Amino acid sequence: MEESQLLLAVVSGIALLLFLILYLRIQAFISLLLASIAVGMIAGMPPARILESIQTGMAGTLGFISVVVGLGAIFGAILEQSGGVQALASVILRKSGQKHAHWALMITGFFVSIPVFFDVAFIILVPVVYALQQKTGRSLLLFGLSLLAGLAVSHSFIPPTPGPVAVAEMVGADLGDVILMGALAGIPAAIVAGPVFGSYISRRIFIPAPVYTQPDTQPGALPSAGLIAGLVALPLFLILLNTFCNSGLFGVPQSVKSVVTFTGHPFIALLIANGAAWYLLGVRRGFSRQELLDMSGKSLAPAGMIILITGAGGVFKQMLSDTGAGQMVAGYINGLGGSLFFFAFVVAALVRILQGSATVAMITAAGMTAALLEGSVYTSTDRALLVIAIASGATIMSHVNDSGFWLVSKYFGITEKQTLRSWTVMTTIIALTGFTAVLFIHWFLSFV
Repeated sequence: MEESQLLLAVVSGIALLLFLILYLRIQAFISLLLASIAVGMIAGMPPARILESIQTGMAGTLGFISVVVGLGAIFGAILEQSGGVQALASVILRKSGQKHAHWALMITGFFVSIPVFFDVAFIILVPVVYALQQKTGRSLLLFGLSLLAGLAVSHSFIPPTPGPVAVAEMVGADLGDVILMGALAGIPAAIVAGPVFGSYISRRIFIPAPVYTQPDTQPGALPSAGLIAGLVALPLFLILLNTFCNSGLFGVPQSVKSVVTFTGHPFIALLIANGAAWYLLGVRRGFSRQELLDMSGKSLAPAGMIILITGAGGVFKQMLSDTGAGQMVAGYINGLGGSLFFFAFVVAALVRILQGSATVAMITAAGMTAALLEGSVYTSTDRALLVIAIASGATIMSHVNDSGFWLVSKYFGITEKQTLRSWTVMTTIIALTGFTAVLFIHWFLSFV
């Protein structure tokens, strides 16, 4: 098959994907499937082979992701509905005091958005931002951007949130390594984009809190903050323990390793966390079985859409792989002396800027990057860093075509121009800082 034909297939597929999403407003799941079919047809694949690639790509991707995303959504819903998010936030803020409240909000957002979806966590915690603005008289942006930076970073960088889980599976990265690399790159990104940039922009744009009366909450009505922190940390600890025990750096007995490998698999780690949350935050706190069942069912609605989009992204990856287009693009990049990290970041950033959705940007970039990885030797750490490079690109420059832009504008009561100067710049700082950290970590590890 001629390289020109393969190149035409790749370019046409991406162009069609953007046209369907941006102009025709067709749902990303359908758009990804249609773009995948177009790649196969232009590349000259037989119809039967195209259908086989669709089935293989969907099945191969969702076998892992659907379980992790589903369990993660249920776990987050229980923490949300039990009042655990408010409990954790109130204790962190009480310990920090008003002087350091913006730092405390960043930390709160970072931990809360690991189990809870970004928009849900933001809506739950935004009254805390209002209250702090009213008490201190400082700009709402100081506290709001600090919270948003923590939420955005962990939502994009730290499993078991859906984005990094999906990308990790597609590029073959270990989730424990992704958690470690995500934390190493994400913490400086959250600091620079949150408290540091928030302090700068809040001195230039003063925004008062909307009129809001915070309801009185009895301390006994909320669960223990320590319990919530422990539940959030439980699956992360089990997954990381599995990664460390199987790294070959420690002389772990085989009997212990087999147990750790089982309990540290994301399926089992999240099942254990769900069981603990179900009992400690549900049964012990008086929730009925029907209430817990309804809570779990509602949480799977947004998860289902993410799962389908991810599956379609797996189809796109499979089509690039089966046509040979992925290997061809990889050859071009290697021939030009380019870095796969830059490729992954730039593709994710372009898709993000053009169509707005971070999820679609991550899945599209992951599909293309995964197709380029075939036949190459990348360590587990390198693949984890690729996940963070993609996540960084998909975070960049949230603007008017992103629902998050309007969510922030609405709840902060600010104009589009003010949102561009604050929220859009903040997301760009996260992206550039995160990607810079990826390059530094990769450079540092190459000398270790």
